[in-house]
Amino acid sequence: MTLFHFGNCFALAYFPYFITYKCSGLSEYNAFWKCVQAGVTYLFVQLCKMLFLATFFPTWEGGIYDFIGPQPDPQEFMKASVDVADLIGLNLVMSRNAGKGEYKIMVAALGWATAELIMSRCIPLWVGARGIEFDWKYIQMSIDSNISLVHYIVASAQVWMITRYDLYHTYRPAVLLLMFLSVYKAFVMETFVHLCSLGSWTALLARALVTGLLALSTLALYVAVVNVHS
Repeated sequence: MTLFHFGNCFALAYFPYFITYKCSGLSEYNAFWKCVQAGVTYLFVQLCKMLFLATFFPTWEGGIYDFIGPQPDPQEFMKASVDVADLIGLNLVMSRNAGKGEYKIMVAALGWATAELIMSRCIPLWVGARGIEFDWKYIQMSIDSNISLVHYIVASAQVWMITRYDLYHTYRPAVLLLMFLSVYKAFVMETFVHLCSLGSWTALLARALVTGLLALSTLALYVAVVNVHS
């Protein structure tokens, strides 16, 4: 049963990435090494973020927000702002790849999300999901990796749109708003979960719904931008 549970977690976490790579057409462009380069850029950006936080916020503990507590710390919002570096990194990846917009978006997003999956979830899944006792948190971790993939596709599309020199000024505020929501989504969700005392499954569902809404909004705006310039 241990191998069965591990197989389920592994398939749930990694197969969507493989399917995305095959069905998005990236395999036809031999974009594997481009995705690897995007993953290396992810590692570099995360290192820069860690150095920045360690320098200016030495008491910061990764992934833990205490914005709402007995003594609210307004610096937590500033700490969350460091995720802007992810958008800069995604833009760097896309600027180094030639091709259509959708190709640039998928290369950057898939490479970025895969690197995050390997660095943040691979070892916990490998060690924990193979344990004697099964824990649903590993299924949740696998589902959360798929939400992250959608998030980075959305973020890449937003970066691609905002960096277009011919983007109509009427679309720019909407794109900027969506980018703002993408950057601070994790911070807002942590605050919301803390306020409402949500369980792990409910919090996961809330994150999936918020990411889905951002994805639909970004898709609608992306289609409008592409149709205008086609």
